[in-house]
Order: sequence, then structure tokens, then C-alpha cells
Amino acid sequence: MIWLTNLVFGFTFSFIGSIPPGTINLSVIQLGLQKRLGAAFRMAFAAAFIEFFYAAIAIKFQMYITSNPAVQDNFQLITSIVLLALGGLNLMVLFKKRNPKNQKTNSIASSGFRKGILLSIGNPLAMPFWIAVTAYLQSNKWVNFEDTSIWTYVLGISLGTIAILMILGIVANKTGKFIDAENKLIKIIPGIVLVVLGLYSLANLYIFS
Repeated sequence: MIWLTNLVFGFTFSFIGSIPPGTINLSVIQLGLQKRLGAAFRMAFAAAFIEFFYAAIAIKFQMYITSNPAVQDNFQLITSIVLLALGGLNLMVLFKKRNPKNQKTNSIASSGFRKGILLSIGNPLAMPFWIAVTAYLQSNKWVNFEDTSIWTYVLGISLGTIAILMILGIVANKTGKFIDAENKLIKIIPGIVLVVLGLYSLANLYIFS
């Protein structure tokens, strides 16, 4: 049941990683608030469509890197360092002073799908995130890419993205409000997750092994 395990882990980490407010999330929420749930759903599918290809490229790149013997010998240590670095960088950037008024919350174009495609293509963090997360999951043998199982993992990632974005749109549509987009507690979730995973990986390597 390798395919099912890969699907579940891809879905779970995609769902968690897509929670913090970003351009896509805020656009989906805005459409929900405007009672344009159909456009919000189209944007969710567009984001998942681009995420599918970004994640596939990231995983292929990660597999190429880890095929190097030197990397294989120090795989878990390298993974831990990368996770901690990405998590720390994420937290540092978020805690820098910024003016929320300068952030764009533009009106949504008539086609949620076209807007979702454009916004997703412009997301530079998707590939580094999936390189780090996939390396961590592989180092702990939680995912295994044999035969076509890589595509079930990527499919899980896309489904996780669709699920959380559709939930955000529905909640915004039903309640007329949502958690403050500038709430840093929400924004730091990916950084905290990456740091915790990095520390756990180091503990497994030096303490529990």
C-alpha cells in the first residue's frame, strides 16, 4: 500500500503548508466573502494544478540530488540542516517589520481559474518547500517512490491544496469573516513545522539512534 501512504502524507503536508495566508489564500477568501464560491473553487483547482507540476519538479530534483553517494551517506543530517534553515528563514522574514497597507489585496479578475494560474506560477516557495519536506519524509522512510508511487504522492499534494482552499472559501462564504490575515500566529505555522521536523530528525540521528 505504498501508493496510499504516499497519498496520505502528500495530502497532509500540503494541507498544513497551505493554511497560512498568502496571495492565493487571501484571493480565495475574498471571493468567498463576495459570495462568488464558484470562482473561489476554480481558483483552488488552478492552484492545485500548478502545485502538481511544481511538486513533481521538486521531487525529481530532490531524488537527483540524493542519488549522489556523498549525499546518501549524510542524508538525514543534510535534511535536518535544510529543514532548520528553511524554517528559521521563514520565521525571520515574517518577524521583520512590514507595513500591511503596502501589501496588495487587489480585486479578483472575473475568472478565478486564470487568476489562480497566474498567482500560483508566481509562487517561488513551492519547490523549496517540497524539496525539504520530501527529503524529510524519505529520510524517515515514510514515503517510498517506487514505480508510479511518486505520482500518487504528487496527487495527494494537489488534493491537499484543493481541500484547504475550498474550506477557506466555504468558511468565508458562510461566516462573512475569517481569521485576521495579518495574524502572525497563523503565518508562522510552516516555519514552526519545518523547525520541529528538523529538530526531530536531528534527535533521531544523534539521540534515539
